[in-house]
Amino acid sequence: MQAVQPLTAIGLMSGTAYHGVDVALVDTDGEGIGRLGPTGHRAYADDERALIRQAIAEAAGLGNRAARPGCLTQAEALITAAHAEAVEAFLTKNGLRAGAIGVVGFHGQTVLHAPERLLTVQLGDGRALAARLRIPVVYDFRAADVAAGGQGAPLASVFHRALVRGVERALPVAVINLGGLASITYVGQNDLVAFDTGPGNALIDDFLRLRTGTPYDDGGKIAATGRVNKDALARLLSHAYFTRRPPKSLDREAFSTWLEKVGALPGMSTENAAATLTAFTAGTLARAVAMLPRPPASVIVAGGGARNPTMMRMIAGQLAPARVETAAAVGGSADALEAQALAYLAVRSLRGLPLTLPSMTGVATSMNGGVLVRL
Repeated sequence: MQAVQPLTAIGLMSGTAYHGVDVALVDTDGEGIGRLGPTGHRAYADDERALIRQAIAEAAGLGNRAARPGCLTQAEALITAAHAEAVEAFLTKNGLRAGAIGVVGFHGQTVLHAPERLLTVQLGDGRALAARLRIPVVYDFRAADVAAGGQGAPLASVFHRALVRGVERALPVAVINLGGLASITYVGQNDLVAFDTGPGNALIDDFLRLRTGTPYDDGGKIAATGRVNKDALARLLSHAYFTRRPPKSLDREAFSTWLEKVGALPGMSTENAAATLTAFTAGTLARAVAMLPRPPASVIVAGGGARNPTMMRMIAGQLAPARVETAAAVGGSADALEAQALAYLAVRSLRGLPLTLPSMTGVATSMNGGVLVRL
């Protein structure tokens, strides 16, 4: 059988925390990982974040994933341009030519995720991005799975499996992504399980923005000086989602109303509220791990939460005796692991390999996905 030559791919991710665009270079044949190359980041300005936040609010009532009412057209143009700028700056910084890149994996910005309505919406114009970059682009990764009855999330789990296979860690291993939402991938000897676990950083970010004007808890310093309100935490953890068996996935705003109903944050100091919300994320991860086939021997954490020592300390306490470490410790990127996954998935899409599996999203059969644009 003729060997498949690896492609050099760029992955792009703007996650549910919408702080900016992560960029990553990966050499892969869509099965193994040949090389994890450099990474980059293009931050969103305050006004750009405000527009994306408005788009998320206005997308809540969408019934047609192709519709772009209100500010969604403007937001999509902004998101596409920001991703193009991110790639152009990345190529220049790393001395790379566009012609050396085989494909770009473009996730876009999720503004609505409602698989129960067969609906998931990611803003981002793949054709416009390909035209500007003059590089083939694969985009719209989630739609095929959702249309087939799957959850469409988590999306990066087959990449997590490939990453785990390349490191010396006893199985089973869990990979946790702490973006605006949190998700988990369980890699065993012969099984792969994945699902969204609950809030990641979104509730903390939103609370601090409204209370103090700061976009997030930098290094977990605010939460570190607070005290967890155990009664409020118990109420938050009583949400039915945390006892529902997977497959399951979430929209970014899934817990906003619940937090207002039972969180009692207005009566807390900023520090105590931040500590309680951080403990909420850690507690939901403990609930998720209890649903896995076996307790993981080690846990690899990526996403913005991996840079929050307070959150990492709480997670380690909840998941002991498992070894908890960041993706950087195993050769991945704590900041850009999902962007690396999008590069990997783009190559899998080109090769017709599955992106999602029944054990990941609940789809009836393994699914390829993504839309390819060649110019």
